[in-house]
Amino acid sequence: MGFILFGLFAAFIFVNIPISISLGLSAIITIILFDFPLIIFPSAMYSAIGKFSLLAIPFFILAGVIMEKAGISKRLIHFANVCVGHYKGGLAIVTVIVACFFAAISGSGPATVAALGAILIPAMVHEGYDKGMASALMASSGGIGIVIPPSIAFVVYGVLAEVSIGKLFIAGIIPGLLMGLSLIIVSLFMLRKNKNLKKREKATWKEIGKAFFDAFWGLMTPIIILGGIYGGFVTPTEAAGVAVVYGLLVGLFIYKEIKIRDLYKLLVESSIASATVMFIIANASVFAWILTTGRIANNMATTLMDLTTSKIGLLLLMNLIFLIAGCFIDAISAFYILVPILLPVILAIGVDPILFGVFMTVNLAIGLATPPVGIDLYVACNISKIPLKEISYKVLPFIFAMLIALLLITFVPQISLWLPEFMGM
Repeated sequence: MGFILFGLFAAFIFVNIPISISLGLSAIITIILFDFPLIIFPSAMYSAIGKFSLLAIPFFILAGVIMEKAGISKRLIHFANVCVGHYKGGLAIVTVIVACFFAAISGSGPATVAALGAILIPAMVHEGYDKGMASALMASSGGIGIVIPPSIAFVVYGVLAEVSIGKLFIAGIIPGLLMGLSLIIVSLFMLRKNKNLKKREKATWKEIGKAFFDAFWGLMTPIIILGGIYGGFVTPTEAAGVAVVYGLLVGLFIYKEIKIRDLYKLLVESSIASATVMFIIANASVFAWILTTGRIANNMATTLMDLTTSKIGLLLLMNLIFLIAGCFIDAISAFYILVPILLPVILAIGVDPILFGVFMTVNLAIGLATPPVGIDLYVACNISKIPLKEISYKVLPFIFAMLIALLLITFVPQISLWLPEFMGM
């Protein structure tokens, strides 16, 4: 059964059928071939998307769309630029810092690249950066969007693994910042001999203060979202609704860059993005149901345990599996396929499921910028109008830097678990 299920899925992917449809088709054909009741297919799809926790996904997507249109991203970029833009490689630092801030708004890697890349990539090229390097840095920074909370990936993992989404959110903060730091270090190393960089004048305190107050409402966004969750005032799902209302108030009445007539377009755009995500979840859930019910996941987990008894060896093997999966499929599909197989192994070797969720998500974040199918790469290529071959070569140093961060996150558990423990979670 497992051979047929995965064989069909691989075949559909090979002929370029979308991942969500490939998951659904391989699942329904397996159901028919092995005489499962057909009613399982719609029933499993509905039960998968009919969970209260998953309501956070469309709300966070809508909040990200609203805040992008509200002009928050350009104000965050300007504030970061006046603070550190005068240093050599300052715009590279700005790119990573703003990506971390915007990650705390959108929860999505491609959304982060799309919102920031249109401003930052041309700005870096104008100031003497290589276009391929600038695009690769933006694509790599976008991956932080699914690690720093609020994260759509963490919502999905929390539902699948039945662990606290709030705890996952806070566990992702330090790993996300560590990824950002690794990208800054490698960027500055790559730029150290670049003599084409234009030097900016250092901003005055008055200019910094003006930029801060202009960006204040954007800077408050992650504080309101995360503060509400960790202060016990709202659940992650309710916080997503609060983020939507806050974004509308900022866009309509403070920055005034959103008009009432724009709301229909914003709702349509976010609805299409949300429907895409939920369709993937619905189809992937049937795939995961077959993995569990057909004991495929159990047999594969047993096989994995038989390969090595070393905890370090198993963790390295899992990281390799995640990295390969991240090159070809999106994070949500990867969760539904791999969590039923690998979570029992993780529990058996005594690894905290929260830590597992974090380093699995970091792996898939790296996959967003890894050739040949990294989604963030395609978004950055579309913005900068360069071929995939060029950006694929330029992104390698950034992938190497993030891999080092990944190994630290995997084998030093306190990087992820210290902050939740410190906050008594």
